[in-house]
Amino acid sequence: MSQPSRTDNLPILYSLQNCPYAMRARLALLLSEQTIIIRAISLKDKPQAMLAASPKGTVPVLILADGTVIEQSLDIMLWALRQSDPYNLLAQQHPESQREIIRLIQRGDQEFKHPLEQYRAAKRYHRDSEIQWRQQCEVFIEELEQRLAATGFFVSDNLSLADYSLIAFMRQFGRVDRRWFATAPYPKVKAWLSRQLQSQLYARMMTKHQLWHNEAPCCYL
Repeated sequence: MSQPSRTDNLPILYSLQNCPYAMRARLALLLSEQTIIIRAISLKDKPQAMLAASPKGTVPVLILADGTVIEQSLDIMLWALRQSDPYNLLAQQHPESQREIIRLIQRGDQEFKHPLEQYRAAKRYHRDSEIQWRQQCEVFIEELEQRLAATGFFVSDNLSLADYSLIAFMRQFGRVDRRWFATAPYPKVKAWLSRQLQSQLYARMMTKHQLWHNEAPCCYL
């Protein structure tokens, strides 16, 4: 992306390459077609500027031009698309659809993320609970399969923010046990995920940036 002549009025996003919350924040900011300064960080050496803005010490963190700090990925996604939503991903003319989009994202965070973390840990540490946690994940996966079968997307018959918000977590799920996932009875979910991971948008979102430090030149999302 070409560099703007001024940077003091641009939002700044602190981000981590493979954090699913940071990934979906980057996706929404790209989809909103705004110019954002991105600062790639390492959790082993957190920038003081980030900690001063957000003592929570995790990403994503978005700092707006007026100094407002947005610390949660869902809030960052909603802020981005409320500034500019060229693909109508929030269905802003349809309040009930918009509520369902947000509900599904929140349900993914509340109902899917914890068993996913436990499933990943069980696989990594060879625990006996692996299948148990995978089956808990599958409750949500089965619902997504049914939604895709009904409309082709997760909410209604159009792409929405819900589709994009779940990519990073579904990627994690598919990578825990690739052999099992390849034969799992979720053909529509697997086809959906494959399309997303092969898209140009995903490739842009996963562009690697050098780790930021105080003297580093600006990088743009």
